[in-house]
Amino acid sequence: MKAEIIPVGTEILLGNIIDTNSSFLANQLPLLGIDLYFISTAGDNQKRLVDTLKRACKRADIIITTGGLGPTQDDITREAISELVSEQLIVDEKLWQELQDLLRHYLGEIPQSNIRQATTIPSAQIIPNRMGTAPGWWVEKDKHIIIALPGPSDEMKMMWQEGILPKLEQMVTGEVILSRVIKTFRLAEAKVDEMVADISKLSNPTLATYINPDGVYLRITAKAKEKTEAQRLIAHSEEQIRSILSPHIWGVDDDTLGSVIGELLRAQNWSLATMESCTEGLLCSTIAGGRESCAYFKGGLLACCDDAKMACGVHAAIIDGYGRESVQVAKAMAETARRNLKANIGIGVAGNINSDDNSGEAYIGLSSDKSEHTFTHRLRGNRSRMKQRAVYAALFDLRKMLLEEV
Repeated sequence: MKAEIIPVGTEILLGNIIDTNSSFLANQLPLLGIDLYFISTAGDNQKRLVDTLKRACKRADIIITTGGLGPTQDDITREAISELVSEQLIVDEKLWQELQDLLRHYLGEIPQSNIRQATTIPSAQIIPNRMGTAPGWWVEKDKHIIIALPGPSDEMKMMWQEGILPKLEQMVTGEVILSRVIKTFRLAEAKVDEMVADISKLSNPTLATYINPDGVYLRITAKAKEKTEAQRLIAHSEEQIRSILSPHIWGVDDDTLGSVIGELLRAQNWSLATMESCTEGLLCSTIAGGRESCAYFKGGLLACCDDAKMACGVHAAIIDGYGRESVQVAKAMAETARRNLKANIGIGVAGNINSDDNSGEAYIGLSSDKSEHTFTHRLRGNRSRMKQRAVYAALFDLRKMLLEEV
């Protein structure tokens, strides 16, 4: 079976929001053995959306829309599907009563425009939305399935898992497609491609490389009649890749640097503290965003000027002797963070980020009871990208230190 995803919303076309819904669905469909060949974004224009739906019906069996199910005039997905299948929109009185009860409970009032969210067509099965006010649709018409999901990601994912996935699992037969992502760092994409060239030649599983701010990723994709066979194919390729790239592999699938660092710290019952300047709090927020980070992260200090560094405890002589941003200052920042926040390990990040020529340097200091380390990394890109790369470099340096001290 073939599917096409249609994200709806002018805000997506204008770049005001990032379409994460399509990424989620694109990962879900292969697990059902459903091929995805097209993602077609449409703005808040009913004629263009109907044209997009018609085009999708010519090349896909399943069409999934996201967004456009709200109560306002620019939410036109219901109207577009109604026009596509030539069915009249009518108010579902039971659905409208449930929606009024919900609105009265949470808002204390019932905006009349919400009645649009209680309209449906005869061929639509209503998919409940227990997190919001926009129910979804499952429409079977003319040998096609049209699935309408809400735009907010949490609502869309919940509705997919609870209302759509079970229905698709019952009807889909054939091949299963599984993927595994291997994450590497400090290797160029071209170098990774060269090193795994022999594996890349295979037709099943296939291997693709792509670059991310936190390194080069390798995606293994296997197709088989049974899930266990697809898993076996992936495991074999992963074993080959690890034999080649093992020193550079830091995670798989949903792993983040924050989560990997957190697991290493928890395993040793160690705690971490940070102090940063040029990264302007990005290091702290990245670590604090990890799952249950309060179990290992004591906190972070932000000191963007000399006075702030000295107020936190960095000795003035170090700053005067080596300059405002240097490896020596980064080392002192790491020691200060560890001492002030009573952590086992401190990490300091200083640096020079020059927006004029899109280049700079990051200085990393690491301090523990056992050892101290400093590193210098050259940076390129705009200001935001250089800050991000400085944070990733610091976390990889920290990971290396943690592995050495275990």
